[in-house]
Amino acid sequence: MTSVTAEPANIPTHVAVIMDGNGRWARARGKARHAGHRAGVKSVRATVEAAAERGVAHLTLFAFSSENWRRPEEEVSSLMKLFVEALRREVSELHRNNVRLRFIGAREQLSDSLQRKIAAAEETTAGNTGLMLNVAVAYGGRWDIVHAARVVAQRVASGELTASEVNENEIASALQLGDTPDPDLLIRTGGEQRISNFLLWNLAYAELWFTDVLWPEFDKQDFDAALAAFSAKQRRYGHTGEQVEAAEC
Repeated sequence: MTSVTAEPANIPTHVAVIMDGNGRWARARGKARHAGHRAGVKSVRATVEAAAERGVAHLTLFAFSSENWRRPEEEVSSLMKLFVEALRREVSELHRNNVRLRFIGAREQLSDSLQRKIAAAEETTAGNTGLMLNVAVAYGGRWDIVHAARVVAQRVASGELTASEVNENEIASALQLGDTPDPDLLIRTGGEQRISNFLLWNLAYAELWFTDVLWPEFDKQDFDAALAAFSAKQRRYGHTGEQVEAAEC
């Protein structure tokens, strides 16, 4: 595959990625599903490196959804072990490369040990000023909106806000990524064309790019292809194409 790089002016500020296809990759090779998850770590590294090199400011990876708890216990257990191993192995490298790491989701559902390692990783990289890497674990878009609604409801109940003051900005700021620009681009690997309860609020105006490439095979060239497709889009946000073109003149 030939690498195609988007024009720097059209690099998205925030890219979100649904990393799909690990299980199918493993099954096609006669391996257990956890082998696919392990193989996918290489693609995580490549994607983080590519995002930093291309000037993407925020990268959000969908690592484990709230629905993934329904998977076989053996697979969930192997995923949790992989998270622990990845934290132990990757955090120092991320830190050396000035990447700030943050986890979003219902972390109280995770083991105490994993929660401590997550907190330590966030603390280690908190002062970094390069790529902001958000990892969604035990995360669901509906959960995120409900959680934000509860936060805002508590502010109303305490008298900090009135009901009439509740607006989109108040809800958005209470979301897990409330301090982060909404994704400009969503990448999903593995051939499926849906967002699977990921960042439901935040993806309202994101450009969607789907590829049949399974996650363990996704590389920097594939990332560049997504950026090139994004760079060719005219983002209208409800305006007409003519209005956008006039504003760009």
